[in-house]
Amino acid sequence: MMRRIRTSPEWRERRLSLGGHLVELRRRLTIAALAVVVGTVIAFFCTDPLIAVLTAPIRAVSEARESDLVALNFDSVTAAFDLRMRMSFAVGILLSAPVWLWQVGAFVVPGLTRREVRRSLAFVGAAVPLFFAGCAAGLLLMPHIIELMARFVPAQGAALYGAAVYYDFVLKLLLAVGVAFVLPVFLVALNVAGVLSGRTILRGWRVAVLVATVFAALATPAADVMSMLLLAGTLTLFYLGAAGVALLLDRRRARALAPSPARAEVTA
Repeated sequence: MMRRIRTSPEWRERRLSLGGHLVELRRRLTIAALAVVVGTVIAFFCTDPLIAVLTAPIRAVSEARESDLVALNFDSVTAAFDLRMRMSFAVGILLSAPVWLWQVGAFVVPGLTRREVRRSLAFVGAAVPLFFAGCAAGLLLMPHIIELMARFVPAQGAALYGAAVYYDFVLKLLLAVGVAFVLPVFLVALNVAGVLSGRTILRGWRVAVLVATVFAALATPAADVMSMLLLAGTLTLFYLGAAGVALLLDRRRARALAPSPARAEVTA
């Protein structure tokens, strides 16, 4: 009985289909990995300008203090090379993003419906610009944070930032602000999936304003009130915009589910 089932055409077609999917997945992953490697190699030769941009706040604070008490420290023989490799890998992922995103889409899209494809493209098209806008905002906030933290260093001390620790701090800051900008897109996606309603999102506006204000206060210097209000206002507007879109989607779904007069008459 088992031998008949395994030699049936249905089982053979399913096995070949699974094997074809695995071969296709391997091919897509290979192309994406090669693209990341090429992007990393290209980015390795462009690390000097990136290091200059990332260390600009340190140089500014050092000049303001009129001393060399604030500097980037490489505490091992391979620390400088490790920093360049980590930066090259991160930038290589960004440079190769069009290639590996295309490979992911080419593998996933055939299994989606037209409506799911349109929704996915809409979410990606909204999330990518917002993420890069958040990273740009993080770059603008980074000098203020470095300056604020350097003020806590006593006059008898020296602020020698480890290269790896400093790079992790900058990367986490950019990712945090980028994800914060993309959060409204995730809220709309949860609404489309039926997890959160528009009213539920709107009811949390007080918490959203509080979190945005606290985040902006921590990310901006205490003396720069305008920058804090601008960042907090931007995050709050994004949240309210997501709530408004979710409410519109809820209203549209309610109208689609509501019985029309013609259907009511037929039912009667």
